[in-house]
Amino acid sequence: MSQVEIRLPKMGESVTEATITNWLKNVGDTVEMDEPLVEVATDKVDNELPSEVEGTVSKILFDVDEVAQVGDVIAVIATDGDAPESDQSESTSNEASEDSNSSPAPVADSSDIPGTEMLDGGNAGDIDKNGPSGKFYSPLVRSIASKENITMDELESIEGSGQNSRVTKKDVLGFLEDRKSGKTAQPSAAPQPQQPTSSREEPAAKKQPAPSKVPAMPGDEIVEMDRMRKMIADHMVTSKQTSPHVTSFVEADVTDIWNWRNKIKGDFKAKEGENFTFTPVFVQAVAKAIKDFPRINISVDGDKIVQRKDINIGMAAALPSGNLIVPVIKQADRLNLYGLAKKVNELARNARENKLSSDDIQGGTYTLTNVGTFGNVMGTPIINQPQVAIMATGAIRKVPAVIETKDGDFIGIRYKMYLSHSYDHRVVDGALGGMFVKRVAEYLEAFDPETQL
Repeated sequence: MSQVEIRLPKMGESVTEATITNWLKNVGDTVEMDEPLVEVATDKVDNELPSEVEGTVSKILFDVDEVAQVGDVIAVIATDGDAPESDQSESTSNEASEDSNSSPAPVADSSDIPGTEMLDGGNAGDIDKNGPSGKFYSPLVRSIASKENITMDELESIEGSGQNSRVTKKDVLGFLEDRKSGKTAQPSAAPQPQQPTSSREEPAAKKQPAPSKVPAMPGDEIVEMDRMRKMIADHMVTSKQTSPHVTSFVEADVTDIWNWRNKIKGDFKAKEGENFTFTPVFVQAVAKAIKDFPRINISVDGDKIVQRKDINIGMAAALPSGNLIVPVIKQADRLNLYGLAKKVNELARNARENKLSSDDIQGGTYTLTNVGTFGNVMGTPIINQPQVAIMATGAIRKVPAVIETKDGDFIGIRYKMYLSHSYDHRVVDGALGGMFVKRVAEYLEAFDPETQL
């Protein structure tokens, strides 16, 4: 009987794990090649994973809401259509653990730590998947904890580095190193719940104090955050904690752009069947300015600066749920206005229809958000980590302005907008941040009204 292991595929750079959100097939069901098998969620985007073969589902190795690492076997399919008897809920730690050692995910190798050579043989079933605090522990973490006699109290004390502070394999192995070197207490038969068992716990509590309880008042409605809103909240808080934000503002005269768009948008709509928005023009100006000031196109790695080669501009887009996502225009500086317009519309359409792939939202080096869409004049956007800057474009307004000519100054009606540029003051000083946003405005004001698509 031929058994094919279905592994969690790599779904974009920096994505190392995914949460199983829904199995579309059960044990015993037949599945066609490329037919959707399971729905998964990463910290970037939700995806349906298709079956790689035709056959019958013989094993499902991860339950809904469990976290699998890239490379983990999540299901087994019998390709001859004859599924053997199996228990869908059977322990999955052996398969998951074996695969995690060969997974491309950047985690510590257990073989580097004395006393952990046989981690993969543990039984994850000895440890509850949810701790008293509500923390979720993956099959791999539970397997290591069981093998190394790590108690639930010790697990609860470990500061997790994963999404939503989830404890990862790397965290557990780090705890074992600390325990071996005497930095943390050895497990005891009767641990004291009130005493921290890890030297990491107290500093973590200082960094992230427990939020105060908000009392409900008569008539209030309690609405649970959805998964994406929780991730957005965490991402925003982390960004503000990571980067000291500074925002510079510049006003730009975009009269020529306004009039040019009015002139070409009808023909573009007739030929392409879609609208021509201002976004491609803004993206083009930002890409040009980045080429002039490449130190905006960077990331910070500890005390090192990573200078990005490609100019990949993210654009904030609204989802049907009301949440926001940031698809990325790769190598934006290599596209003309027509190419930018098509790419902008494609990404915005896929965002609305929930069809963005993991690759669509990976690799951004700078972000643009259009707060003018909501009638806002300006904003103070939060940096999309690990980038160091973000620009918000405000609403375009018809205003009276002083116009300078060779024959003197006069008052005229112009179309103007504010550009708000937030940047990471650790590595972008006021001079660079201010000059950059001024250069973007200069490119917008110098737009050629005779431009052809």
